[in-house]
Amino acid sequence: MLFFALLIASEGEGWAETYFNYPGLEAWKFINLAIFIIAGAFLLGSKLKAALHARREGIQQLLVKADKEREAAQLRLTEAEALVARVGDDVAAVRERAKAEAQMERARLTEATEKEIEKMRYQGQREIEAAAKVARKELQRFLANRSVELARESVRTQIRPEDDARLIDEDIGQLRRAQA
Repeated sequence: MLFFALLIASEGEGWAETYFNYPGLEAWKFINLAIFIIAGAFLLGSKLKAALHARREGIQQLLVKADKEREAAQLRLTEAEALVARVGDDVAAVRERAKAEAQMERARLTEATEKEIEKMRYQGQREIEAAAKVARKELQRFLANRSVELARESVRTQIRPEDDARLIDEDIGQLRRAQA
């Protein structure tokens, strides 16, 4: 830099003054910057290369990882699409199975109802027969009682006092023989 400053000072107001000291665009600033960048690159070049290389490796690993995740996501998407495609078939199968089960249940209930009706008919028939037996016995008992009443009534109306005395005497005679 010192060299350029001497060159500018020796020439005076020439082309160097015009180009190196143009207001706002002084060339010596750019030359200083270039020297600084070259020195920095030389001194920090190996560290910068290592950092950039490590960064490149990290990015490559991230890209590989992203590719694997994308493939896994694509596989999950394919599986999900397959499941969604099967949902319609599964719903149809469930509906068919439900219809078949409903028909089987309806048939089972119909059969059970028919058995229950038959059982109730049989039980009703037995109850009717039992009620008929009870009614016959009640009727027989009623008829027997009524027959006895009618017979008593008939005997009372048809028996004469002489027959009554004779029957009493016979009964007393039987009692005496039984006591003796």
